[in-house]
Amino acid sequence: MRLDGKVTVITGAAQGIGLGCAEEFAAHGAKVVLSDVLAEKCDEEAARIAGEFGVEAISIPCDVSKEADVDGLFQKTVDHFGTLDIAVANAGVIKAGSILDLSPEDFDQVLGVNLRGVFLTGQTAAKIMVDKGVKGAIVNMASTNAVVAIPNQLAYVTSKGGVVQLTKAMALALAEHGIRVNGIGPGSIMTDVLKSVMNDDAARKMILSRTPLRRIGDPREIGQVAVFLASEYASYLTGQTIYPDGGRLSLNYVVPVDD
Repeated sequence: MRLDGKVTVITGAAQGIGLGCAEEFAAHGAKVVLSDVLAEKCDEEAARIAGEFGVEAISIPCDVSKEADVDGLFQKTVDHFGTLDIAVANAGVIKAGSILDLSPEDFDQVLGVNLRGVFLTGQTAAKIMVDKGVKGAIVNMASTNAVVAIPNQLAYVTSKGGVVQLTKAMALALAEHGIRVNGIGPGSIMTDVLKSVMNDDAARKMILSRTPLRRIGDPREIGQVAVFLASEYASYLTGQTIYPDGGRLSLNYVVPVDD
């Protein structure tokens, strides 16, 4: 499942799932563009990936909620590499709050990054692919929270539900151009945010109790799913969201957790 020379843009790539995706695409031979608002961290990781995997990796800062930033990201990518084959719309933010206390400003910020950002990323990437005749692949990062909900994460679950529907609509519109669009809905993955939560024993047991595989996923495991979706191994797959969640969405009870 090689992606040798495929030009791949990944948003939110400075850390967490986005970085795991960048590492996996590089491991499979792709040229990777790491993009994030954390410009310095992105620069460091791009340099590390280039050295570790022996592929060309560059860093381009971008706030995906801003149209001009997204346009700049893809224009710089095409200026540098001459084309675009794959886009992974991963950038996301979280703001806690329920229907009773979430501020409109926080709601707008989360939807601006998590949903509008995916739209802008996908639209800009798709236009380039169509213009260049590239039968490319777009991967959108959703969540298990597109299906189930957390009451104090109103904006986040709303945005991820939107990503699933956006993925379907994009896939239908781009099918005639040979561009495939799929989503990934991760469960509990060991990002920096979750690492801090797992330090609390009660929180750790609660998370593992809803996870039949009884472990937390690794960011690179999500990257492996993204590589599959972008590869020819998924050539007849479009408009779908795959949920690498350790079995969470299939569970109708809890499982025992070791102390």
